[in-house]
This record gives sequence, structure tokens and C-alpha cells, in this order.
Amino acid sequence: MIPRRTFMALTGAATLTACGAAPSLPGRSSPDTPDDLRPVRNSGFDAWVTAFRPRAQAAGITPRTLDAAFRGAGFIPGVVTRDRSQPESSYSLEDYLQIAASDDRVAKGRAAFARQRGTLSALERRYGVPAEILCAVWGLESQYGEKRGTVPVISATATLAYDGRRGAFFEKQLIAALRILQSGDVTPANMVGSWAGAMGHTQFIPTSYLAYAVDFTGDGRRDIWSDDPTDALASTAAYLAKSGWTPGLKWGGETGAPGTPSGRVIAPQPGGPTFTVTSNFDAIKRYNNSDLYAIGIGHLSDRLAGAGPLRGSFPPDRYGMTLRDRIALQKRLTAAGYDTGGTSGVIGPKSRAAIRAYQQANGLAVTGDPSMDLLARV
Repeated sequence: MIPRRTFMALTGAATLTACGAAPSLPGRSSPDTPDDLRPVRNSGFDAWVTAFRPRAQAAGITPRTLDAAFRGAGFIPGVVTRDRSQPESSYSLEDYLQIAASDDRVAKGRAAFARQRGTLSALERRYGVPAEILCAVWGLESQYGEKRGTVPVISATATLAYDGRRGAFFEKQLIAALRILQSGDVTPANMVGSWAGAMGHTQFIPTSYLAYAVDFTGDGRRDIWSDDPTDALASTAAYLAKSGWTPGLKWGGETGAPGTPSGRVIAPQPGGPTFTVTSNFDAIKRYNNSDLYAIGIGHLSDRLAGAGPLRGSFPPDRYGMTLRDRIALQKRLTAAGYDTGGTSGVIGPKSRAAIRAYQQANGLAVTGDPSMDLLARV
């Protein structure tokens, strides 16, 4: 099963409708930020911030930094909604790779690699991490910089610390974010990221930033937020190098494929391709502790280097449908006027909503589940 953060980052499926609560506070969110991800006034949150300040000062955060950081900050309703929501379904490796290594992502990645070839090559020489691996992380985490996040990090981490479900973890992230501001690496206005506080081109959480971020450009700031991805890519290289990356060793590959090294064999999806992986696979998992994520990074990096799709095939899903069947169903529903959100063959929330709408309009049992019978009927 794919971790929710990983799949939502790939699909953009975390976007929810605006809640229309209190008026937004001025001056921090991008115009592109959904309304429910903008800071709003909340008396409980304000009281929590007042109580938090002495704890932050005890951790070395100055009053001046706190004043600057919380000027315009506030409670973000949509952050809590997303943190508490659960995925509607589990997703298989086949689903994951359909998105992580889609033709579009591969094409964009090859273009991005060409633009940043000099930087990526310099980082490979410095840290020993292949340029294609770094580019693949960039591609999965932010679509090569296109989706870095627009949510103010102080407000997001403070909201999650106040909410309390993972309060201790997010208070730690909030204090780390305040340390970053205090160091002068970024201003409060420019410290934006995902709804959960992951930042920049390669989506570092604040504690990871403090541990691994580097100033590769030499301008005195570890800037992972700007349009220039150099420091973000360098920070990712440093992270992987310190996580045990062995230079010259492949991450692994599809078992039996040419050039795949020796290692242990894993089978992430019963009946599907198996993979032979090395210690560098485990280094990737230090970035995101998921076999599917690490395979996604490895396979996308291979595709960026010119390799083709996997040779092995996947079995029908639990509904008895193959990838081709699911794509055909999405195309037919789309042609009939039901928006499936794309025709990748991944049956996500929008496809299920389209199936439910079709079932309801045609007097069928409303389940939202795909089936061969439904394919034949549509």
C-alpha cells in the first residue's frame, strides 16, 4: 500500500473544496493557494501560540524571530482536514508506476535533466549519487519544481502541533522551521511548502533540512525554495550520501533484466514483476520509507537514463480487470460525460466518483467499484 503522502503528492488528489470559515489573514499565501489552505483567525490557536512561545524561547528561538514568524500566521483548516482524512483505496505497484514513471513524467524529466545536466553532473562528482537518481527524486517530489507547494510552513506546522493528533512531531518541525528562519536562509513570506510542511524542490521537512541542507551555490543561504533547484538537488545528494549511498552501485532493477546487480529479491505486488535490490535501495528508503517509493525512484531514474518500461506484466486487479481494461473504462466514462480525472488506468477518487455518478444515473447499485460488467455496459 502506498503511503498517503506519497500518492497524494504524485496525483494532486489532496486538493479539497474550500471550507469557507473565517476570513483569511493577509500577506502569506500565494494567490494559487486553495481557500481552505489559507491561515484564518482562531482563538484556540492564538492561545496555543501564546503558550508555545516560552517553549520556543527555551529551545533558543529569539522573540524577534517569533514575532516575525507569527506575524500574519494563523490556523489553517484544510491542513487538519487533510491530516485526518484517509485514502479511499489502497494502490498497487502497478498503479504507482503508472503515475511515478508515466510517459509524461519521463518526458518532462529528460527535458529537466538536459537543462540541469551541469549541476547534476557536478553533484554526482561531489556526492557519488547518480545524476538520474537526483533527477528522479526531484520529479516525484515536485514534478521537477512545478509543484513545490504554496502553504505557509509556520502556519501549517503550528496548526498541526495545535491540533494535537501528531502534536509532538509537528511542534518539533515548527521549532526547526523557526531555526531555519533565524539562520537567515529564507524569509517567513518565502517559507512555503506542502500542507504538512515539506518544502522546496525535493520536499524537505524542517528537521531534515537542518540535518542535510547545503549551500552549493555559495551565496550564503541554503535556498531550496527559489526557482533555481541547485541547493535543493545538492541537499538531496547530501541526504542520500549520508544515508549510506554507495557510489558505483546500482539501486537494483527488475529481476533478470540486463545489468541488474546481485542482491535480495522483493515482490511488492503478488503475481507482478520481482526486483533485485541493493543497499542503495535502502538508502532511497531513508528519504521515504516505502518499497514502492524506492522502486518508483529507481525505475524513473532508469527511464531518464534511456531504459524502457518494465518487461514483466501485472495480474488483473481484485475486480478482475487489467490495466488495459481500466483505461478502456475511464475512456468510455469520459466520452459519456463523466469526469474520471484522466485515463491512466489508476482508479482513484475521481474515477470512483464518475463510476458512482454513472451507476446512479442508470439505476445500478451505487458502489463506485469498477468491473468488467460495467465496462461492457458503458
